[in-house]
Amino acid sequence: MTTSSPPRIREAVHSDLDHIYALLTANHLPLDGLAEHINTTLVLETEDQIIGSAALELYADSALLRSVCVAPEYQGQGLGHQLIAASLQCAEHYDASTVYLLTETAAEFFPRFGFQVIARTEVPDAVRGSVEFVSACPDSAVAMAWKQH
Repeated sequence: MTTSSPPRIREAVHSDLDHIYALLTANHLPLDGLAEHINTTLVLETEDQIIGSAALELYADSALLRSVCVAPEYQGQGLGHQLIAASLQCAEHYDASTVYLLTETAAEFFPRFGFQVIARTEVPDAVRGSVEFVSACPDSAVAMAWKQH
């Protein structure tokens, strides 16, 4: 009997984009602008497929967390928590003192990591100029922020 190894998080590479896009599309998340930030994207993978993603867009001393998802059949196992924790560590590595995000469906999920709901006007202009803020996410999406301790 063989046992499969647990899913692992690694840095994404350009050849992962089609798999990430398929995952995001299946989870109704925007694709626009992600390719430009592949170097700060993490993927969660099993031995044979990408089952999760999380990306950071870096802006001066802040970052935008986007494209956070786990394939439905792997949800409820704490894998999303691992991806977000790894993303926040990545943000700290890049000296991003504040991480912002927009969400339409997970505003109750992110506070457990220290994210707080904020007004969009509190988000720095550079982040508000991102594809996520300008066109990918509707005005109804909730803005949230996490500050490095």
